[in-house]
Amino acid sequence: MQTSGKKRGKNKRRPKAAPSSSGPSRPPKRKPSRWADKCMYAELLEMSEVYDGYNVVSDGIPHDIETGWVAVTPVPVGKRCLAVTHQTSGVPGVAPNLTLRSRVLGKPLMNAFPSPLPPHTVLDCILDENWKENGILHVLDVLQWKEQDITECETAFRFWWRNTRLSELPVHPPPVNAVDQEGGFSASAIEPGGHYLFPHPATFVPVPYHTDTSLAHLLHELIPLTRSSRMISITKPVTPQPRATDMDLDVPAPLITALETASVEIKSDGLLLYVAQATYEPGTSPLSSWVPLQAYTQAAPETDMGKGKVTPESPLNVFESLVRRRLALKISSVLPEVTMEESQ
Repeated sequence: MQTSGKKRGKNKRRPKAAPSSSGPSRPPKRKPSRWADKCMYAELLEMSEVYDGYNVVSDGIPHDIETGWVAVTPVPVGKRCLAVTHQTSGVPGVAPNLTLRSRVLGKPLMNAFPSPLPPHTVLDCILDENWKENGILHVLDVLQWKEQDITECETAFRFWWRNTRLSELPVHPPPVNAVDQEGGFSASAIEPGGHYLFPHPATFVPVPYHTDTSLAHLLHELIPLTRSSRMISITKPVTPQPRATDMDLDVPAPLITALETASVEIKSDGLLLYVAQATYEPGTSPLSSWVPLQAYTQAAPETDMGKGKVTPESPLNVFESLVRRRLALKISSVLPEVTMEESQ
């Protein structure tokens, strides 16, 4: 059979592109994650102890600290992240539906895992520094709940909404199995020594907030609270000790058969202040101020023995002294002056 002399264009060979004179081509840059830099990150509260006798506002503490701010404390030590849920066709609480994403780049911190949170929910969280031992994810703020945008709401309402919705979540038992590299649940979460490690966070704890930010309440309640640790009750599986008759048997270790309740200590990292009427603003924002318990310093070279080492003063100590001074000035301005004649 005779065919047409025309050939289809897709079969023609294209000439190879000449190599670029500028060297090998660079791989295209990846688009940033949609979750990158979505957390509302507080600015460090800049304070000054210099006092000229009349200008108190220059100390750095907001002038309307007593009426226009909300305090969050104690803020736990951990890693800031976003908790993002998605729709899943599996059984709620069993099928993986939650991904933790890093604050800056929005990259996943671990494989997706099951949670009682509803789909299309976004929470501003702090992954506890000891989450493998206690399974705690601290919930700082809420951006979205069941597709409902909460970012345009004021601070106190967001915190109230957060506490209310978290209290309504069903309670699921802690995970029995660990997550393997493929994302499946297969390996035992019990170490050979019998110590249980959480394969992923299982307890969602709201960070306490306080609408009373009067100078007296800050000085006598909130600042001491920031210095103290917080005790939280968790539930975790336990493995029964093998009986003496079982020691010689070539059988696998017993499965987890019971749960226990334990109290864990959560260390404080500092105190957060939010503008009461502010909405949630992604990125570093002046609408929130951070007062850390310890000063952030870069690692310095070791000094000779006997010379000593200068340790920066705790920002919380500076904050306390400024609040104390403001309270004293406030009280002195209210008290009536008493003359010597009136006192006799």
